[in-house]
Amino acid sequence: MSHWKFIPETEDQLYFLTSSIIYWTYIFNEPTYFEIIIESLKHCQQHKSLIIAGYVIMPNHLHLICAGSKERKLADTMRDFKHYTACKILDNLRLSQRWKELEIFHRAAIKEGKGNEHRFWTEGTHPILVDTEKMFQEKLNYMHNNPVRKGFVAEPEHWLYSSARNYILGDHSILKVECYN
Repeated sequence: MSHWKFIPETEDQLYFLTSSIIYWTYIFNEPTYFEIIIESLKHCQQHKSLIIAGYVIMPNHLHLICAGSKERKLADTMRDFKHYTACKILDNLRLSQRWKELEIFHRAAIKEGKGNEHRFWTEGTHPILVDTEKMFQEKLNYMHNNPVRKGFVAEPEHWLYSSARNYILGDHSILKVECYN
């Protein structure tokens, strides 16, 4: 159990991040796509010093409360995460013959005009510094209640791809997080 110190401007400071799929397209609606995200987050934890204190993966976006380290900047880790997951997900969309979604991402890339074949994630992660315990709890509750607000589940811990399960049930089987209590 980690006990975070909320000190601004440190390398390992917590941030609330959001990564959205282009045009809010629903992609994470099959276990395969959730698993790509989870496996990549695990890889970033093990090999890129990513510290995750909270998360939720929704059908068209994800939220993280996380930190980088002195060894690896959070922005670099998130750039690599988004690149890798976009490639894997696009490959899976091709295998699943989800041509409609692939066309959406292809048109987004054309519109962007950078010469890419597809554009999966929106630009950036919109980091918000989490510098107080109150803010941490607010962001964590916001994330955990996202699936409830959308009507997917009745209780936050019922959403399989959320750290609500870690905090409420003590279940770290999907993704281990550094719980803050």
